[in-house]
Amino acid sequence: MKARHPLSRAIVYILLLGGSFLFLFPLFWMISTSLKPVEETMALPPRWIPSSWQPDNYWKAVTHGSEILGYTPFLEYGKNTVLLCVLVVVGALISNSLIAYGFARLRWPGRDVLFGVTLATMMIPFPILMVPMFSLFRHLGWIGTFRPLWIPAWFGSAFNIFLLRQFFLTIPRELSDAAVVDGCSEFQVFRHIIVPLSKPALAVVALFQFLFTWNDFLGPLIYLTDQRMFTLSLGLQFYQSQHGGTEWHLLMAAATIIVLPVIILFFFTQRTFIQGVAVTGIKG
Repeated sequence: MKARHPLSRAIVYILLLGGSFLFLFPLFWMISTSLKPVEETMALPPRWIPSSWQPDNYWKAVTHGSEILGYTPFLEYGKNTVLLCVLVVVGALISNSLIAYGFARLRWPGRDVLFGVTLATMMIPFPILMVPMFSLFRHLGWIGTFRPLWIPAWFGSAFNIFLLRQFFLTIPRELSDAAVVDGCSEFQVFRHIIVPLSKPALAVVALFQFLFTWNDFLGPLIYLTDQRMFTLSLGLQFYQSQHGGTEWHLLMAAATIIVLPVIILFFFTQRTFIQGVAVTGIKG
């Protein structure tokens, strides 16, 4: 293969740097605003760099409202969000891996038809399901609790099932057959062979579910009624004044704190994440 010309390589790098700047600019603006005095947050023309740095905005954002409510809302929202993330990720890994194993490695009548129906559910937009699901959860008495936000994750989702099934198909069946000859049951094959070899794909599912739950705004808005049970994404509304103004420096500081764990998580898991996405789907 002929080596790429240095000029074309430089053009590609310039385009990539330009695209990176466009994607990073909102993050830069958020961090810059979080360090500004309140009078500079809405200044015209906008100030890109604060005239005086205010790192105590982060402490004010964390303790905002604690004097009035008697507890620290930000910490309560963080605890609720972490709890939901753990429940959702554990449920998604268990349910989706078991269902995907059934579609990928077991032979039973109607398997392919049911798998097609499962994939078809991805075409149904959430707003169509929103009212029926709310009615169901209200009939069960779950409105105002965390249950509507984490129990559905224990019943699988079409995208995660498809993702794991495609990965399971890349694992040689001879490994499973050899384990069965040695006396392993299907569950033992799944636990001791399939799961250890599928860590990259399972990591992708876990990361996707964590990001979805961490950033979910609509679900908590619909099902939660007690402010003390709010999640971080919904709790950002707490920084919006009810009297016509918003403390933008505190709002941006809180948003920066919320985004930071996601960036750190992806930084440490990006190799596993890319490996899982790259390998998944090689075999149809």
